[in-house]
Formats: sequence, structure tokens, C-alpha cells
Amino acid sequence: METREHSQPLAGESAFHMIDVGGKPDTHRRAVAQGEIILASDAFEAIDRRNNLKGDVLAAAEMAGIMTAKRTSELIPLCHPLPLESVRLSFTLDPERSSVMVFCEARTTGKTGVEMEALAGVNGALLSIYDLSKAVNPAIDITNVRLCTKEGGKSGFWAHPAQREAFQRERTTLENRRIAIVTVSDRCSRGEMSDSSGPALADVIASRGGKVVGTSVVADERALIQREVLRAAHELEAALVLTTGGTGLGARDVTPEALEEIYERPIPGIGQCLRLSGSRHTPLAWLSRGEAGLVGSTLVIPLPGSRRGALEGIEALEPILVHALDIIEGGAH
Repeated sequence: METREHSQPLAGESAFHMIDVGGKPDTHRRAVAQGEIILASDAFEAIDRRNNLKGDVLAAAEMAGIMTAKRTSELIPLCHPLPLESVRLSFTLDPERSSVMVFCEARTTGKTGVEMEALAGVNGALLSIYDLSKAVNPAIDITNVRLCTKEGGKSGFWAHPAQREAFQRERTTLENRRIAIVTVSDRCSRGEMSDSSGPALADVIASRGGKVVGTSVVADERALIQREVLRAAHELEAALVLTTGGTGLGARDVTPEALEEIYERPIPGIGQCLRLSGSRHTPLAWLSRGEAGLVGSTLVIPLPGSRRGALEGIEALEPILVHALDIIEGGAH
């Protein structure tokens, strides 16, 4: 006979527990949630035309969403209080459905995620729209509330199955792109240490649908770095070259100087993006001197030498890579 044990809380002990996240590292966290509110045509028109008697419905809903997200830990018993870095609400109106789609993005740097804050923000905005519209016509449905994506922490990136296909079309930045990786390290080139950042980047590229057309390890020498990058750009016809290592303040860290000499067009914003993103994980990121640029039609991006730094760097750049590569190839803005 099957038996099951179910431990009861001890006397005076609660059956609920807030998870101890004290041992987890601080990482940059981001979550996006959505929800839809479907209204009668007259209530929708009052929103669209901004002639609701109570005022601008979406402006009020935006503030309601931000305020609700900020108070999530007060509303949901076991949520950890988080220092939110940003909460952003956006709205998409669909006249054919008389609906408003609400999106809430929440960001923080901490030990736990911001999914609940994003969901709370969406629900606060939806209820605000409901409250301001019910006097026009109370025939209102709230639906399709869900977490869309979350990023950060040990689990990395996650997307809801219902929108994974659409997301991948937008987010698979490297699909069918030719990409080369150049690891710059004296010790790796001499065989004294195994290369961990190069293979890790190759795995990320493969997971995004990219095609790794070349990998190499070179010593911290300007001529060698330049030779490998130029070979990747001209012989391997790579659309993107990722270098890893040699961007710091050491006497042998010469990757920035080597690349600067062969760039035809520098792209300083990418380096700034990497330093800003990296600083959320460690203040030492500000010591990186890496700057991106173009060699012909090949985009070259120098990443940090550590495996973690390289992966965090490519993750930070992913939202803009597809647009950058498209523009370089002659696409429209």
C-alpha cells in the first residue's frame, strides 16, 4: 500500500517561507510582461481619441502600472523587495479588436528576478484602464496576461512558449551569419591555459543560428591580432568578428591598438554599451578599452577575455546586433 509523508510545520512555525537569496550573486535582471484589455467600441474610441471624461486613460494607466510595480512586495506576500532601476509601460491599440495591449518592462540588478514586478505593472495598468472606461461601457474583458520574457541570473534568458516563435524571428540575431572568433591570449597561445571564452562564444553563436567560420588563438601581438582579424574579414568573409581578451590595462593588452590601426570606421557606442553593461556586474568593466569598428563590411567587436565577461558582453549587445548587421549590409534604418 502506497504511503505518503507530509511534514506539518512545527508549533509556531509558518507553513510559508521567503526564499533565502543571500548567497546568490547580483546580476542584471529584466522581465517583460503583457496583458490585453478588450473594450466596447465606444469605450475604445474614448481612449483612442483621448476624450474620456475622466482624462487621458493611457497616461493614467502608465502611472498606475509604474506605481503598482514599485509596490509589488507589499502586495504579494513572499516577494522580495527590489530596488527597481526602471519600469516602462507601453501600449498598442488595435481598432479592429477594440483592444489595448499593455506591456511592462522591469529592470534591476539584484539576487532575484523582476517577473512579479513586470506582471504587477501590467495588471495595475489594465485595472486603471478598466476603472476609467467602465463608466463609458462596462462590457470589458481582461485577458492574455502573461510573462513574455525574463533575463538574468543562473537561468539566463527565457521566453514564454506562446511567443517564442515570434521572439526568435526578432531575437535570433545571428541566423545564417558568418562569424569568426579570435581569442587573444599569450598563455592560451602557448598552451599553458585552455581557452574557455572562445568556445563559449561559439556555443552562443550556434544557439542563435549563426555559422562559425573560423576560430583561432593568437598571442598578444599587434601583428598577429591584425592578421587574424583581416583573414576573417577578407578570406573567411565573416560578417562579424568577435575578439576576446587583451582589452585591459596590462602592458601586453594591445587589442584596442591593433584593431584601431585597421578600422575603416570606428563605432564607439558599442564599446560604451559593453562597459555600461559590464559595470552592472563589476566596476572593473570601466577599465576595458575595447572599441568596435568596421573592416570593410565586417563588424569587429572586442570582448573581455574572461568567459563570463565575454558572454555577458554578447548578451548585452544582442538586441542591437541584428539591426547593426542589417544596416552594414545595406538595409534600411
